[in-house]
Amino acid sequence: MPLETKLPKVGTTIFTVMSQLAAEHGAVNLGQGFPDFAVPQRLVDELDAAMRAGHNQYAPMTGVAPLRQAIAEKALRCYGRQVDADNEVTVTSGATEALFNAIHAVVRPGEEVIVLDPAYDSYEPAIELAGARAVHVALDPQTFAVDWSRVRAAITPRTRLLLINSPHNPSGAMLDEADLQELTEILRDTGIFLLSDEVYEHIIFDGRRHESVLRWPELAGRAFVVSSFGKTYHCTGWKVGYAIAPPALTAEFRKVHQYNTFTTFSPAQFAFAAMIREQPEHYEQLGAFYQAKRDHFREQLLGTRLKPLPVPGGYFQLVDYSAVSDLPDTEFVKWLTVEHGVTAIPLSPFYEVPPAGQRLARLCFAKNQATLDAAIERLKKL
Repeated sequence: MPLETKLPKVGTTIFTVMSQLAAEHGAVNLGQGFPDFAVPQRLVDELDAAMRAGHNQYAPMTGVAPLRQAIAEKALRCYGRQVDADNEVTVTSGATEALFNAIHAVVRPGEEVIVLDPAYDSYEPAIELAGARAVHVALDPQTFAVDWSRVRAAITPRTRLLLINSPHNPSGAMLDEADLQELTEILRDTGIFLLSDEVYEHIIFDGRRHESVLRWPELAGRAFVVSSFGKTYHCTGWKVGYAIAPPALTAEFRKVHQYNTFTTFSPAQFAFAAMIREQPEHYEQLGAFYQAKRDHFREQLLGTRLKPLPVPGGYFQLVDYSAVSDLPDTEFVKWLTVEHGVTAIPLSPFYEVPPAGQRLARLCFAKNQATLDAAIERLKKL
């Protein structure tokens, strides 16, 4: 019988395509954004202890109390935001679930969600499944800064939600205090909600400060703020994240969460609670840990024909490959994988309409030094 797809623009993600190609050709995979080094030993020990203590059944739908309380304490410590652990914090099965829940909690059919391009590829499908339309506003193609006048111009009476991401995937660009002030003024006296994707919140470089929406009371009062333990603790396969939102928004968020995944891997929740409280130095030192990788990788790239762009945060390095090839980015990264044994991710899948002539690819430096060194040796031959 005929079937009309609900997601006509969606196929196999570029991350899956490139990882499969990397495996087929024995390439060094700097494409998909996951670390290839171990999680903290303390976290493994805490997970083991939680399982041995019997925390192997369903956790409460909202998340176990010790973890929600630890998240609230961390929000106060990091951002000065007093958060109600019972009514404003929800643990989810990864940040992607939290993003989906937030969109479906407030967005209704026929409404619009403003998305800043390039954007993570899970945003638009969630918007479309809600029966809404993604309105794409392009960032500066060189600096990936927001042109707030373009955001203002994109707002209509149907605008329900604005989605931001800082540090930004794929560029690593960050919003600063002036950006958040401008955003505050744009949203003031509107009924528009805010969804802030902050999964790379602790991977910040060069002494900069992460301008979490939680620092801005007027914004926090209308926002879902999403984070990821996988990014912070090198365990993307555990798929645990969370959302912080005001009580009224959290109540709607939990309605979706309850019938989406309902609950999240129990023993990991107890392990993360212990890590947050007893080893805060892990997230406090995460920026320095990744900055050393960024700086060394960037220095190595200068010995190739690829031009590295600035990276204020996150663990991705954009490179301009125009000195190497004039191929469109999707064709270039396939060529790079097959012919030179290094896998990258093209930028065009992050856009509704990619900038004409853009020649950029994304490399992940959340890797062991041996992995990065092996990639550089191959890239030097371009």
